[in-house]
Amino acid sequence: MRRPAADDGDRRHGPGRVILALYLIFVIGTVSRSAAQISTRFDEAPLAYSLSALAAAVYVVALVSLSRTGRRAWWVSLVALSVELAGVLLVGTWSYVAPEMFPDATVWSHFGRGYLFIPLVLPVAGLWWLLSERGARARPVPVEQGSR
Repeated sequence: MRRPAADDGDRRHGPGRVILALYLIFVIGTVSRSAAQISTRFDEAPLAYSLSALAAAVYVVALVSLSRTGRRAWWVSLVALSVELAGVLLVGTWSYVAPEMFPDATVWSHFGRGYLFIPLVLPVAGLWWLLSERGARARPVPVEQGSR
């Protein structure tokens, strides 16, 4: 019996499955780490721990949106991954320029050095997959000029 092919725009197959698995691991890790940091030591590094919580929220949105199909999910994924990449680049740079602001590491500080630089590579891989031919099948189709 023949197996059904993946639906058009379904990013839960092929490389998308690996990307989703990594996002799931990062959701579990960042949510639990930021919750523990904020609940027990927030006064030690409020900026770093707040950024950890922001990263956790971005990872949750990315995981959920990448695991869904459709135009809205595609757009939410695009925004989430873009925010994630911008966050890694900004926080990574900031953590080198003003290390005193980061007495404790975050997932994005030093470009994710404490996480084998996966936080830097993951949004790039996710954007590549999202914008690939298969991932783009769920992308909104441009409206033709002259049609309503």
